[in-house]
Amino acid sequence: MIINVDYEFLPKTPTANASVVMDHFGVGFEVGRKVLADQLELPIQPGDLVLFNGASGSGKSSLMRAAAAQLAGVLNIDALELGTAILVDALPTSTRESLSLLAACGLGEAQLLLRTPAELSDGQRYRFRLALALSQKPRWIVADEFTAALDRPLAKVIAFNLRKVAKRLGIGCLLATTHADIRDDLQPDLFVECRLDGPAEITRPDVKKNASASPSGCGSRWVPQPTGRTLLAGTTAVITSGSCVS
Repeated sequence: MIINVDYEFLPKTPTANASVVMDHFGVGFEVGRKVLADQLELPIQPGDLVLFNGASGSGKSSLMRAAAAQLAGVLNIDALELGTAILVDALPTSTRESLSLLAACGLGEAQLLLRTPAELSDGQRYRFRLALALSQKPRWIVADEFTAALDRPLAKVIAFNLRKVAKRLGIGCLLATTHADIRDDLQPDLFVECRLDGPAEITRPDVKKNASASPSGCGSRWVPQPTGRTLLAGTTAVITSGSCVS
């Protein structure tokens, strides 16, 4: 797909406070048109996990929304109605599948399963939105500020689990975040690095290239394998070694 994203700075009337800023820093109001993407080609394929990463203001969310607008079957987790049912009853799936999805999203503690969304913390509610979206099995899930509300160890676990579940269900994901620490765990099929001072750089990781740089040193793709477990906010975190798969 081809992405074009720009916006025009609106005219503004100088105020006394604005004049102080202008005089002190030697700047004026921005004018004209701000171009974030001009004929940017995003080679998105069905079922891809696409990670838009960059600093705040780099345009990652705008690019993600522009890409989502060209796809069919998109579900934005921020648009979900959470309802009032307790978590174990809230997903439109079997009990077994519901428990599996909730645990993958860090909501596996028995007490949490008996709470309503209103009784969750902000971070827990975000993870419930993710589980609810996966349970509806759309073609694409869109999540802005992905894992931003989570502590970083938990964020990496959720990213790792999301890839496994999304690939199993055949769901593509468009994710935007300022955090690059989840990239290795998510293993995105397409990585869009957004910059404040230049065009976005797009990378589709090469399996062979990744294998040559993997800790295993083998000729196939390196994947983490569980060698130990620890309970982390209801999520079974994986303490990894590595193995190769063809």
